[in-house]
Amino acid sequence: MSTSDTLDLSPTPSQTTPPPSSDRVPPLVKGLPLIGSTLPMARDPARFFARCYRDYGPVYRVNVFGNQLTVIAGAEAATFMGTREGRDCLRSREAWEPLYKEFGASKMLSAEDGEMHKALRTVMKRGFSKDAIKGRYQDMLDITRDTLLRDWTVGSQVPVVEAMQFLVVDQLGTALTGQSPREYVKDIRTTILYILNVLVTQQRPKFLMKLPRYRRAKARMLELGRQMVRDYRSKSIATPDEYKTLIDDIMDAHQRDPELIPESDLAMLMAGPYVAGLDTVANTTSAIVYTVLKHPEVLRRVQAEVDAVMDAQPINEDDYMRSMPALYGAIMETMRLYPIAVAQIRIANKDFSFGGCRIHEGEMIYLGTAVPHFQDAFYPDAEVFDIDRYARPRAEHLQPGAYSPYGRGHHTCLGKSLAEVLLMMSMAQLFYLFDLELPSPDYVLKTKTAPTPGPAMSFKVKVRARRH
Repeated sequence: MSTSDTLDLSPTPSQTTPPPSSDRVPPLVKGLPLIGSTLPMARDPARFFARCYRDYGPVYRVNVFGNQLTVIAGAEAATFMGTREGRDCLRSREAWEPLYKEFGASKMLSAEDGEMHKALRTVMKRGFSKDAIKGRYQDMLDITRDTLLRDWTVGSQVPVVEAMQFLVVDQLGTALTGQSPREYVKDIRTTILYILNVLVTQQRPKFLMKLPRYRRAKARMLELGRQMVRDYRSKSIATPDEYKTLIDDIMDAHQRDPELIPESDLAMLMAGPYVAGLDTVANTTSAIVYTVLKHPEVLRRVQAEVDAVMDAQPINEDDYMRSMPALYGAIMETMRLYPIAVAQIRIANKDFSFGGCRIHEGEMIYLGTAVPHFQDAFYPDAEVFDIDRYARPRAEHLQPGAYSPYGRGHHTCLGKSLAEVLLMMSMAQLFYLFDLELPSPDYVLKTKTAPTPGPAMSFKVKVRARRH
């Protein structure tokens, strides 16, 4: 870690108790002429927001390429998003509307609030939850094993992020449709890169959407979605209820209520799980590979656990998550220090006051809910990798507003429970099967921020040997 990373980022009393009646303008974070805070925010947005919180309090403005953005940060922001006031004051549509319009759709879950959001969430809730693979844990473990054995060969230097992207597609594809669209991985990755950078976060100019590279990738991704619809409609036998997937739930809802799920939305909805999971889950699993290998004592504990669980047959689904506390702690701690959901983008639905500052209707707001991850007030020695923070009696993550790896509020990641199981399966199989090695004992992970924060694509590990 750099020196700046080890600074105490805990709030001061004056920052946590701003005058509630004040309507002052949020302070502007000092930066360079013209580009403002663009560079430090691009290098490490999570710690940038945390440093700004320390210096300016829970509300401030940042200059990004000449655009001033309002940031609401800290445990205050995380708590606010879960309140009725937060739901009333914030909306999502403008942040995500350009994305679904780009694909010719009428709506998407992350862009809706209120009753429409509730209706869409109800349709997709089961398919995005761990219930979607209930009774199939062993099947998913077998898929994970087969993919790892194919892509992680002994003696090779494995590009971790790319390998994990293929694993995610294999897992999601099998869970959703029974087959993996591996040939579309690069197209999905390219599409995500452009739509998030240009349309959602608006960090890149719009002319990039006209480039042939993006247009080809977008066409391929829509082709995947349309093919999934055709394949579903060509089935001669209805899927039994106990084996229904997200695809079944979406198509059933389309049949029942074509206004809620119109034909024009189906291709985007079918490809949606890959867009939602490819970069996020692959980045998280790649970061876990680094953190566990970086800490040999953690690796030994994890290997002992996964050996015991994987050697015991059959897999106990009810006890699976509790059976590997060291691995679970390593995953939780990695998601704290390498969060994917650094900030959530919202629009002010009306004028309101927060942290002693006035927020005006129509303002774009970044909600830095991951800021507490780096504060000693919540996590003593916050920059230290400590997998035992999450077990009782410590349970540091259970403090109000302290832990937000999946976002906050009514838009909290719908796939949270499924992601948790798949993360455990992926890491359990990986550390059970292989003896892995970082490039060097003093290797420090290089990271990227686009399209989502995570390890750089250049991150590689060596497969020294098979363990089992």
